[in-house]
Parts: sequence; C-alpha cells; structure tokens
Amino acid sequence: MPALWIAHVTVTDEAAYAEYARLAGPAIAAHGGSFLARGGRFVQLEGRERPRNVVARFDSVEAAEACYASDQYQAALDHARGASERELMIVEIAD
Repeated sequence: MPALWIAHVTVTDEAAYAEYARLAGPAIAAHGGSFLARGGRFVQLEGRERPRNVVARFDSVEAAEACYASDQYQAALDHARGASERELMIVEIAD
C-alpha cells in the first residue's frame, strides 16, 4: 500500500538546511518518492506549529523506510542535524 512521508520542520540554520534539501530531493526520488507538498502554505489547527511541512508519497512504508536508511539520504540528513528541529513520520495510506 502507498505511504506518505510527513515532515514538520523548524529551520535554525538556513545555509546548512539548504544543503540538506539539495541532497534529500534526489535521494527521495531515487527511492520512488514524489513530493506532494514542500514548504507551501498551511493552516495550523492543533499542536506545535512548524513553519516548513513536507509530504512525499512512496509506493510503500518499506520503500520510505529504505529511503530513510539509505546512504544517500543519511548523507543529506547530516546537514539537517543541528540545522533544524523536526518530526518525521511515515504513514500508510488507507484504502
């Protein structure tokens, strides 16, 4: 079943996070992920607001997990650590 990769992010170092974004996009695409939302307009209704929200679609939870665990994505993630506060989850899409 398809799955969504959902990230809620507060960027604390724009330059370092820009490098993460530059590297993460190709890593996500290499694992079959496609972006549905990437930092666009949002309305916070509940919980902690994060100004950057990203949603990518994958063919499965396993494909999204494989992307996250990949050397390519981990190299990108090295730039996000210390440059952002974030939550990331993978959610299977219901029928």
